[in-house]
Amino acid sequence: MKAGERLGSLDAFRGATIAGMLLVNNPGSWSDIYPPLAHAPWHGWTPTDMIFPFFLWIVGVAMTLSFARRVEQGADRGQLFRHVIIRATIIFGLGIFLAAFPFGLLPEHHFSLSKLRIPGVLQRIALCYLAAGAIFLSSGWRGQVAWTLGLLAGYWALLRFVPVPGYGAGGLDPTGNLAAWIDSHVLAGHTWSGAPVPGFDPEGILSTLPAIGTTLLGALAGQMMRRWSGGALSARLLGGGAALLALGALLSLALPINKNLWTSSYAVFMAGWAMAVLAIFHWLIDVRGWRRWATPLVIYGMNALALFVLAGLVAKLLHLIKWTGPDGQGLTLKTFIYQGCFVPLATPVNASLLFAGVCVLLFLGIAWVMWRRKWFLKI
Repeated sequence: MKAGERLGSLDAFRGATIAGMLLVNNPGSWSDIYPPLAHAPWHGWTPTDMIFPFFLWIVGVAMTLSFARRVEQGADRGQLFRHVIIRATIIFGLGIFLAAFPFGLLPEHHFSLSKLRIPGVLQRIALCYLAAGAIFLSSGWRGQVAWTLGLLAGYWALLRFVPVPGYGAGGLDPTGNLAAWIDSHVLAGHTWSGAPVPGFDPEGILSTLPAIGTTLLGALAGQMMRRWSGGALSARLLGGGAALLALGALLSLALPINKNLWTSSYAVFMAGWAMAVLAIFHWLIDVRGWRRWATPLVIYGMNALALFVLAGLVAKLLHLIKWTGPDGQGLTLKTFIYQGCFVPLATPVNASLLFAGVCVLLFLGIAWVMWRRKWFLKI
């Protein structure tokens, strides 16, 4: 493909990932969800566990294509790296903003810098983009392959062979693994309260290393997309995806697929899924020209960052806006809407899914307005 060409399939894939994120993050009740819409408790994976690595993989693909376009426009490596630093800083700052919002300004929100969560989804995206961008700009594709292998193999070796005080080496349970030990000591008080064990964070320090590998695997796929086009590209993406899926499954025999730990097998396996899904999107949209069905996804994908941030703000407000109900019990805005409008319509699990589906449609409406008015948040 040409450096300046924009792939509708990549926008649609990004939009599908955003829509999936909205679906799994906004059930009416966390007690009533279908198993595929929940993360695997520890080892193993579900469709929900595909969403975050897809984001990072897409970042790698988009980075490769964007840098090629900027080079054609006259940018040098120094300018590109300055852009990477600025963009990563802004994305990281947005993640911290979401973690701190609404800064204790609502009665139900208790804000404290000493307990503010530092890791997070946007923070990991920022760090992975920064590291992968630096590697991409300072090496060719062979160097990027070497970095990817080094990060994934090195992370496996750290988990397997570095002893954890009180547990020994090689532990992969929630409390005895090296990643959890590092998070609980370095980020004490600043980790996610909903993690499998206190002190651990699924977006923590050590597990960011293989997540950078996920981003680099996307960048390498982007190199393929610069070289080939049409049906040949679709076939190569599908073949590469199948190979990574097989390799990830093989690696899982030594290091289980685990999203919380972002194991090396998980990074490879999910990159395989991303590659295979993009291959299908590319063949349908860019090769066959069947674009109309994907228009809602493209609309989502054109403002992915804005929708992510907005969804995070709305979700917090729905939980924090609260009052006393007629029975004297506290009632959140989300509970009021869910119990009044959705619970009477279906069984608990389907009412919960219906609530999530309506959230997806409401944000699609917002994305459509932004798209029609050509409001695109670009960093």
